[in-house]
Amino acid sequence: MSGAEPFVDPGFVPLIALIFFALALLYSSVGHAGASGYLAVMALFGIPADLMRPVALSLNILVASLTVFRFHKSGHLSWSDIWPVVLFSVPLAFLGGSLSLPPDIYRPVLGTLLLISAAYLLWSSAGNSEKFSRGKPRIPRTGAFGLGGGIGLLSGLTGIGGGVLLSPSLLVLGWTGVRRTSAIAACFILFNSTAGLAGNVLSVQNLPIVLPLWAGAALAGGFIGSRMGANLLATKTLVRLLSLVLIAAGIKFLLT
Repeated sequence: MSGAEPFVDPGFVPLIALIFFALALLYSSVGHAGASGYLAVMALFGIPADLMRPVALSLNILVASLTVFRFHKSGHLSWSDIWPVVLFSVPLAFLGGSLSLPPDIYRPVLGTLLLISAAYLLWSSAGNSEKFSRGKPRIPRTGAFGLGGGIGLLSGLTGIGGGVLLSPSLLVLGWTGVRRTSAIAACFILFNSTAGLAGNVLSVQNLPIVLPLWAGAALAGGFIGSRMGANLLATKTLVRLLSLVLIAAGIKFLLT
């Protein structure tokens, strides 16, 4: 889209960049990339629908890449954790994207599940949060295949990256600790977001001229947030931040 065809009031562009910075900081601290937040902000500011998805996916890929690098560098990411979860998620996300399911069926269900997950994590972290520091040394392969495939299918149906479903599932099942969960979620989101953008490669022709500014803001937020999540924040704080992300996503599903 050319600069001669403004898609949003130029006065809002810096404000949107600031909000993207804050969203990337919050989401990357728990291994997420912020797509649902970016989409909500762009909808609020009236950005055309044909721009929203490629912009959100592009920012997702940038922030998720940085987050994966940070968590890997800190020793929280292992390929043996990733491939069983990703193996079926990408093809089933593609399948889910080709199916049509009435939003009034899946959105209330997913929203409620996310809020229940958030409540469970908050309640558990109020007691012994250290249990979220530990996990099984090896994620069950069969379970990972099924979990990754199921979340991939739901991701395709709903248009989300899947991290908000994967993170609480891993923690509730007790398969991983919170930092390892964040690392796996970041990689999962990176794979699915890349596949989603590749599936509609023509959409990149519509990327707005202000994208570099927004990308820089999101990367700056991701740089700070991923460092905090990988090295600095306490386990209880990370669990509560993740709960905040889940609550925001759950409410979004219930109200839209």
